[in-house]
Amino acid sequence: MKALLSKAVGGPETLVLEDVPEPVAKPGQAVVEVKAIGVNFPDVLIIEDKYQFKPERPFSPGGEIAGVVKSVGEGVTNVKPGDRVLGNTGWGGMAEQLALEASRLVKIPDSMPFDEAAAFIMTYGTSWHALKDRAHLKAGQSLLVLGAAGGVGLAAVELGKAMGANVIAAASSQEKVDLCLSRGAASGVVYPRGPFDKDSQKALGALFKDATGPNGADVIYDAIGDAYAEPALRSIAWEGKYLVVGFAAGEIPKIPLNLALLKGCEIVGVFWGSWVGRNPKRHQESVAELMQMYVDGKIKPHVSERFPLSRAADAIKHLASRKAMGKVVVTVD
Repeated sequence: MKALLSKAVGGPETLVLEDVPEPVAKPGQAVVEVKAIGVNFPDVLIIEDKYQFKPERPFSPGGEIAGVVKSVGEGVTNVKPGDRVLGNTGWGGMAEQLALEASRLVKIPDSMPFDEAAAFIMTYGTSWHALKDRAHLKAGQSLLVLGAAGGVGLAAVELGKAMGANVIAAASSQEKVDLCLSRGAASGVVYPRGPFDKDSQKALGALFKDATGPNGADVIYDAIGDAYAEPALRSIAWEGKYLVVGFAAGEIPKIPLNLALLKGCEIVGVFWGSWVGRNPKRHQESVAELMQMYVDGKIKPHVSERFPLSRAADAIKHLASRKAMGKVVVTVD
């Protein structure tokens, strides 16, 4: 079978598509015939050894998959051969077949296409955990989403709308803002791309303050970090919550802590992957809630581009360019 492998530290150009042995299900595992793989920002980081986890090489990127169960190992009862499933894998997904712990698999409705299933669990799981468990977002509150047209950002827009919040979508182009407006954002703001000097950072802060209004944003969802973080934090409401979700813009920002004091706000970390491992029962409950939202038509992954497995490296490169809107998916024939 074919798999995209990282054999050396580097960008997407270092990845190679090679033949590897087919996996065998060990006790507690299932082998999935992969039909689609969601591409996420951790895929960009993990091949450059910049992610929290550094798997032993060679390994395949790809943290979420959808497909059909081929076989199961001893002790597996939650899925059986022939089941349509999605799964969060951490890495290893960009292959024609994958063996993983069966507990990581979730059955999907027959009405859910594989490309949407592969674009579902990481983005909606992260954003649902961020907004529900970490921010305790309430109906009527204002929510500012940075990087709102990206995978997790667009999920946050949809979920914020479903939770009754007033969603303000911030993105780097009007086209991206328009997508967010079509997905439930009440308003939007286009911010410039960096780099920023001191004056342009002040202008960016004024832009966010104007977008959030005189009271500021009750919750700020930040998946991009870098020089956008401090100007955004300056627009937060009194006792607001600032969600640290990721750093897609590049650098990890250094936040002046006097802002937290002056705003009486909370800076809250969001690490969904670790939370899932620590809270498996609550994760299952969250997945059930999200699936019901999908069935009810309240949320739906926006798959903007599809790449075959032979061009999976190009899919990661495209995501890294920050030009993608919604989700990029790799498909397997």
